[in-house]
Amino acid sequence: MSLRIGVVGAGGFGRAIALASARHGHDVVVWSRKDRELPDSIRMSTDIGTVGDCELIFVAVPARHAVSTAEQLGEVVDGRHLIIHVSRGLIGAELKTVTQVIRDKTVCRRIGALAGPLAADALAEGRPSGAILGTGFPELTEMARDALGGGELRIYDTSDVVGVELASATVGFLMVVLAYAQEIGAEPSTLAVLATRGMVEVSRVGQTLGAKETTFMGLAGLGDLIAAVAGDQRPEFQLGRALAQGAKLSNARGKVGAYVEGIDVARHMMEHARRLGLDTPISSTFVALSEGRINPDDAIQALMERHVGKE
Repeated sequence: MSLRIGVVGAGGFGRAIALASARHGHDVVVWSRKDRELPDSIRMSTDIGTVGDCELIFVAVPARHAVSTAEQLGEVVDGRHLIIHVSRGLIGAELKTVTQVIRDKTVCRRIGALAGPLAADALAEGRPSGAILGTGFPELTEMARDALGGGELRIYDTSDVVGVELASATVGFLMVVLAYAQEIGAEPSTLAVLATRGMVEVSRVGQTLGAKETTFMGLAGLGDLIAAVAGDQRPEFQLGRALAQGAKLSNARGKVGAYVEGIDVARHMMEHARRLGLDTPISSTFVALSEGRINPDDAIQALMERHVGKE
């Protein structure tokens, strides 16, 4: 069955979603503030009203643009529309999710968060991959599979929407940490400790915000992290390497060519954890490192000298 699909955002992921949907025979329109060149099978529009005619809308914009984008969407959507977003970030010091923003700014309630080890180039080219959709609406899962799946993409689902969003956002930060450590020559065992203890750390914080621990150990969290370490060339890994090579944070972001939100997420997560009395040694240490407040040797020493407890 052919669907009318709208894609909000013409960046890497937005284009990939549009290409995958068009390849599966759907009618696709992409909205962007600026006119972009797209294949003939995909319509391009700078009028947000065009997505109002669609049944399913994918929102593929950075979390820092989520509020303004949702406000614009709120003017053209109603309760009939289904929305899936692919943002890996959180908004503000209160760690608000993009799903919460869309709920606040629109009347739409059938919303999902797509995450996991899904790379834009694999989706665009139709290479075998997998993802996790956080949603409480089974019809949204089926529509997402129709739009993107086929035999190329396995989309699993979970009702732990907040867990999917928090895991996806915090794992982005851990990717930066691991890339940094890898670049300065950390041993595989050190990387393993950072990855596993980092997952425990962000999971504990996530649970205080309503997430389930198991979601962090699934595709949205650990699965995503494994894909990045295996070498899928995420912007987060590029940022970590640039920082390890001595670039300042602002310059490193410029080199990557994409705004990586992991550092901002980690900073807000650390502040949230401190208010609750939770210990976040990896997050705290790496934020200080990325801001130039400590050097790599001091960071490693600070982590190694900590009291070792039970796993």
